[in-house]
Amino acid sequence: MQTTAGTIAPNATRTDICSAPPRRHPRPDGQDRYTISEVVAFTGLTAHTLRWYERIGLMSHIDRSHTGQRRYSNSDLDWLDFVGKLRMTGMPVADMVRYAELVREGESTYQDRRELLESTRRDVLTRIAELQDTLAVLDRKIGFYGDAGRSREGESTR
Repeated sequence: MQTTAGTIAPNATRTDICSAPPRRHPRPDGQDRYTISEVVAFTGLTAHTLRWYERIGLMSHIDRSHTGQRRYSNSDLDWLDFVGKLRMTGMPVADMVRYAELVREGESTYQDRRELLESTRRDVLTRIAELQDTLAVLDRKIGFYGDAGRSREGESTR
């Protein structure tokens, strides 16, 4: 049984899901060894971006095949999905890397992770309010031009 951050199954520990709801993986666990090309196709990220994420520490160690090719897992795909969500929030890359470091350090960093995410949430709420204000301005302008267009149409038919 898979649990979400807000639920705990009987006799189970709390599981930190990267993003909810979990998406369906292309392959079942145990058969989830994806090449970088496959991950590019699944995520829309470039191979350069995936290598960069690994280089800066945003991705934890990626397994390699016997020939040295990267092999990504379903949990790597989940992490990339979560990183995509963090990118959409406007979180600076340095903060994303810091978050990844905290995750690797383990459960003792839950409070630090929470604080980082709460700060990002506040920033997102501020941006949403700014966008709602901008949307209201656009709606007023669109209404003005719509009214002005109807006035002109009325004048030309007279």
